[in-house]
Amino acid sequence: MSDVVDQILAQWRRERPDVDVWPMGVVGRITRLSRLLDRELKEFFAGHGLERWEFDVLATLRRSGPPYELTAGALNRAAMVTSGAVTNRIDRLAARGLVERLPDEEDRRSVRVRLTDQGRAMVDEIVGPHVANEVRLLAGLAPEERERLTGLLRGLLESLGDTSTEEDTPERHASR
Repeated sequence: MSDVVDQILAQWRRERPDVDVWPMGVVGRITRLSRLLDRELKEFFAGHGLERWEFDVLATLRRSGPPYELTAGALNRAAMVTSGAVTNRIDRLAARGLVERLPDEEDRRSVRVRLTDQGRAMVDEIVGPHVANEVRLLAGLAPEERERLTGLLRGLLESLGDTSTEEDTPERHASR
């Protein structure tokens, strides 16, 4: 079995046999897979009237547990984007009535972002079909392959320092 990346590697090996290009096989496949998955997920969320990033913010708030709120900083770390991008995202979601901003009672310099009832209903409606769509996207892997791939990807992410979203925890909310 051969894919596009195999063809690219063969070309490099032919043109530069002095360079061991094995990393290009891994990085190239992850990059290509990311693009394919992004395209599929974008189409899925568009069918539900959302951008992928909108679902990511709403889902991050939903999975944080009651009262379904986080600081803008925690959302920023979870989304791995600039603070300006998070502010823009929050503005757009607030304009749609899916989130609301609240002053942080513990830190007046900070703002908390809370999922509205409408936002929660939207996430709850979409999360099941979203998971089913991801099952479809991964259907080419046997259960053992999925487990192995999960472990390999986890190890690679950890080795690159991606070990925590540093989100607020339910324990923080319990102390209120």
